[in-house]
Amino acid sequence: MWSGYITPPTVYYYDLTMGGILTKNDESPMVSVPTTKLEAKILETMRQRESKGTSIKSFNTIILKFPKIDENLRKCKAIFEQFDEDKSGSIDRKELNHCFRKLEIDSTDEEINDLFKECDINDDMEISFNEFVVLLCLVYLLKKDPVSAHASSGKGFQDLEVTFETLVDSFVFLDKNKDGYVSRGEMVRAINETISGERSSGRIAMRRFEEMDWDKNGMVNFKEFLFAFTKWVGIEDAEGEDDDDSE
Repeated sequence: MWSGYITPPTVYYYDLTMGGILTKNDESPMVSVPTTKLEAKILETMRQRESKGTSIKSFNTIILKFPKIDENLRKCKAIFEQFDEDKSGSIDRKELNHCFRKLEIDSTDEEINDLFKECDINDDMEISFNEFVVLLCLVYLLKKDPVSAHASSGKGFQDLEVTFETLVDSFVFLDKNKDGYVSRGEMVRAINETISGERSSGRIAMRRFEEMDWDKNGMVNFKEFLFAFTKWVGIEDAEGEDDDDSE
């Protein structure tokens, strides 16, 4: 007869929306395991960055930064339009390669293709404006000096780097245990540290967590966080407004 504790079997799920194998058993929370080299690299780099700490002190600090973040992210629009060579409203793989070469971002063709796949959320083989913003932020995270050729000569690039660092800083603040993911519990903790007795504010923040948690597994990676952030600051709304104006 068997005796002692028997570890329950692991159940595997596949996250079709954001990628990654999710594992779960009866004794532990669901954990996301990267399935591509790029996903693993993003996770590794984020964990290294988290070891350095964050300047963000409260959840309210993040909210107060929304207007400035919105202003700076919209500066990406000119870059995006410059490399949307056929004026289709999106960037294809060839145009993205031209973009990286022109901006002198040191990446191989394989790295560019991996980034394209990672950010092409709806698999339409095109990068929309909000996907482009997320892609540039991932480049900033992964590259020590992603736009060095332009940072000294263009204030716009300096503003973007400051904004991307703010986004990284915000994620680091939310990820209390520094494992590269933000859990529902960590979001609650961040709220409780900032807000006392304001249930409505807490509910709003939790709804925002649900917006980040696309696969509803109770944890959010950096890419999910970035896509949610573009919605929060109105990037997607701005795309719709531009479309309306063009009609």
